[in-house]
Amino acid sequence: MNYMKSGGLFVLIMALFVSVTAMAEVPEIAVVVKITGIPWFNRLEEGVVRAGKDLDVNAYQVGPTDADPAQQVKIVEDLIAKGVDAICVIPNDANAMEPVLQKAKEKGIVVLTHESPDQQNADWDVEVIDNIAFGEKNFETLAESMGGEGQFAVFVGGLTVPLHNLWADIGLKMIAEKYPDMELVTERIPCGEDVNLSKQKTQELLRKYPDLKGIVGFGSLGPIGAAQALKAKRMKGKVAVVGTVLPGHASQYLTQGYIDTGYLWDPADAGFALVYVADKMLKGEPVETGMEVPGLGVADVDPETKVIKFNSILDITAENATELGF
Repeated sequence: MNYMKSGGLFVLIMALFVSVTAMAEVPEIAVVVKITGIPWFNRLEEGVVRAGKDLDVNAYQVGPTDADPAQQVKIVEDLIAKGVDAICVIPNDANAMEPVLQKAKEKGIVVLTHESPDQQNADWDVEVIDNIAFGEKNFETLAESMGGEGQFAVFVGGLTVPLHNLWADIGLKMIAEKYPDMELVTERIPCGEDVNLSKQKTQELLRKYPDLKGIVGFGSLGPIGAAQALKAKRMKGKVAVVGTVLPGHASQYLTQGYIDTGYLWDPADAGFALVYVADKMLKGEPVETGMEVPGLGVADVDPETKVIKFNSILDITAENATELGF
């Protein structure tokens, strides 16, 4: 009896040992987004979760409750203390993030970014689109919708959000060279991650610039807020609105004519790609041109700039918004 008890205990201990060992071998990959609970990052999380299941890794998403750089830095600090294997970040403020990402790398943690191609303390930045083409495409469509002339404004998620401001830089340079009769009425406006603030800023723009003819909005809620302001004032067709939107969120405004065209990539693809590349690095596999990520195709890898790039720009129109599935 005692032998049986001892044998049973041995089997239980071995089972626990095997279980704990197996758990310890599963890589832990954390994706830190700008803000939790908004449609864009809810969709990105779908890609993170799918990659975790497909690759058999512990992948999950966390983020601050508002787009606060300090909160985001604190989350990364906590992940370092926890001892995760990889941290993937979409920064609210690239500069504020540098010291803590350096600390993560010094701890041997794989560090990836998304929407932050100039981040110094990242192993790689993963971009689902060509940023130059994306910036020019948004502003080119705005110019066409405005007939190549008139006053316009630019929304960004925040003045420290790297990619929004890069797209604005690229687009404004193109407009200055190609459309001299278009006039930027004010400095870029930080409100693209808050629909109510975007609506309020649009209302202020309309009061101050009654001849305003266009808004380009980066940050998935910027064009939505602009459309809501125009709809409230029954200004269909009076002001062109172009920018980054989620298809399902923008569908009604595209159909009603308050948003002209939306552009983006599928955020789920970005979430999947971050976890995929992190897992590949943790396995010691090379990151190089020709690397293929399921659903995104073959990557263009630049070892000098440390940017991994795909070309998956989606055109979102009234005709296809409901068919895209998110």
